[in-house]
Amino acid sequence: MVTKQISVFIENRKGRLGEVLDVLRESRVNIISMSLADTAEYGLLRIISDKPQEGKTALSSAGFSSMLTDVFIVSVPHEPGALQKILHVISDEELSVEYMYGLSVDSGEASIVVKISDLSKADKVFAKYGIRTLGYNDLL
Repeated sequence: MVTKQISVFIENRKGRLGEVLDVLRESRVNIISMSLADTAEYGLLRIISDKPQEGKTALSSAGFSSMLTDVFIVSVPHEPGALQKILHVISDEELSVEYMYGLSVDSGEASIVVKISDLSKADKVFAKYGIRTLGYNDLL
């Protein structure tokens, strides 16, 4: 199951992250998870939300450079080597992880956001190997 992620390019300056979050709050977009990577001049903010299209539209209207990206939210059991097993499947099936970040942890499993090189193939591979992917409603 593919999930939409909001990707936002922001200047690396005081208060800019807060401005992005203000726009989303005012648009009643709930942030489920986010990751921020930065360089000296800019940051790349990745957001999983309950309303990605509305969030992207609001951010674009407010002058932020943003886009929607297809990613997977993958369930990872709490056991040693569970993530490594999933990564081996991805590699063995000739897929590449472009990036990943943690999303949540509960008593039975963790969730990670994964951007895969070939979404269609990855969807089939995950189903073939019983790797559970989640959508927004599974997280709320």
